[in-house]
Amino acid sequence: QGDLVESVGGLVQAGGSLRLTCAASDRIFRLYAMGWFRQAQGKERTFVAGINRSGDGTVYADPVKGRFTISRDNAKNTVLLLMDSLKPEDTDVYYCAAQYGAGPHIRKPEYWGQGTQVTVSS
Repeated sequence: QGDLVESVGGLVQAGGSLRLTCAASDRIFRLYAMGWFRQAQGKERTFVAGINRSGDGTVYADPVKGRFTISRDNAKNTVLLLMDSLKPEDTDVYYCAAQYGAGPHIRKPEYWGQGTQVTVSS
């Protein structure tokens, strides 16, 4: 089991919602800002959302602003990504990420999850 373990993604219709979770080790969760990236086949991995260590600061990529919400439960060492109003263009493999420091901006993560597929049908 890796340092970051994501929940299984899924298939959802356009306009629907999906929640992703990522469980981290205690060492990582205490010291690292957390975030989510996504990657389509053959394309670069791109930033989706980030949250600082204390959980009171967030940042989002423009395509998901107002639709996605990132949060963290510091008691359970988990970070969540709630995705609402999903669109077919949100179809990607989603990766949990951790970067040492306060955050919330995540640019060069030191840790990655294994990736989970999210598919949005039209």
